[in-house]
Amino acid sequence: MLLNGKLFWSPIGPSPQRILDLGTGTGIWALEMADLYPSAEVIGTDVSAIQPDWVGPNCSFEIDDSEQEWLYGPNSFDFIHNRNFVCAIRNWERLVGQAFRHVKPGGWVEWHEKHPLFLSDDGSLKEDSAIAKWGTTFFEAAENFGTSATSPRNLKRLMIEAGFVDVEEHILKLPVGPWPKDKRLKNIGLFEMVNMDEGLESLSLMLFTRALKWTREEVLMFLMEVRKAAKDKSIHSYYHFYVVFGRKPETIRSV
Repeated sequence: MLLNGKLFWSPIGPSPQRILDLGTGTGIWALEMADLYPSAEVIGTDVSAIQPDWVGPNCSFEIDDSEQEWLYGPNSFDFIHNRNFVCAIRNWERLVGQAFRHVKPGGWVEWHEKHPLFLSDDGSLKEDSAIAKWGTTFFEAAENFGTSATSPRNLKRLMIEAGFVDVEEHILKLPVGPWPKDKRLKNIGLFEMVNMDEGLESLSLMLFTRALKWTREEVLMFLMEVRKAAKDKSIHSYYHFYVVFGRKPETIRSV
């Protein structure tokens, strides 16, 4: 919904041959791309095998760690996509470099990443709100764990440094809760509130207990307050969602 009904924004053309979805998760994006481009081969990779067993003839899923050496050779894909690695990546520079090597000349790479620092434009989000505290705590835990929650802000620069051209960065506001007056944004906010409610524990528990030495009980009690704040319609909170994409040039200059 946030991308106006589109699965991606890169101008990849009408007939991509091979598409790679990094960190595919449940595989929903890969499955929808396979339906959208029936003549393309769509591959989704993830460290967890949680994808459906039944897929279309042009879609497949493989176990692979995006931070390790990829299973494929260089110049293998017309389009490489990722959504919401959040704090799963320790070395973004290396990951972007791998994407550059494995996309074909003229092909596109697109990243969709949340920057989970909660904001408000009207002052309704106070610093002592549980949802604001969760954001700052998450950033602290990520840094202690050796990853970074600020990585979305660096993606444009990393892509340019890797050699991509025609790089675009779009920063969208992702509301939390059904507080917006606009119907479309209200639905997006409601969906994100449900998404937070269901995914907050898996996103926070391991990180807070390992990086901050919180007890399990401390984390769960804190998350109860965060969920309550996320459902408070008087708090008009949002965070930024980054869409960054770029093209590998047809000719690579040697340095």
